[in-house]
Amino acid sequence: MKKFIGIIMAVMFVSSVASAAVTVQYYNRDSKDYEWKAVCSGSSYTVQFGGSRTSSTTIQGSSPCVVTTGSGDVTLKGGENIEIKDGKITIK
Repeated sequence: MKKFIGIIMAVMFVSSVASAAVTVQYYNRDSKDYEWKAVCSGSSYTVQFGGSRTSSTTIQGSSPCVVTTGSGDVTLKGGENIEIKDGKITIK
């Protein structure tokens, strides 16, 4: 029984670590690449958005993440579709 509980706890730990990321789909209308600071659960990360493209990016932190742009802060929980235009993030 102890072995079974240990296995269950290990599976739960691995699954919680695997889901500790925020992934968003984006469309960057600007030709410029952007690199902004993101804070997820108190940890700082850098997130990059390539210019003139539709893609996705993953921030390796726990949700929610606050991305600081020149136009203000945006909170991302994961799974959002965002648009970048004139250096501003809009959640669609």
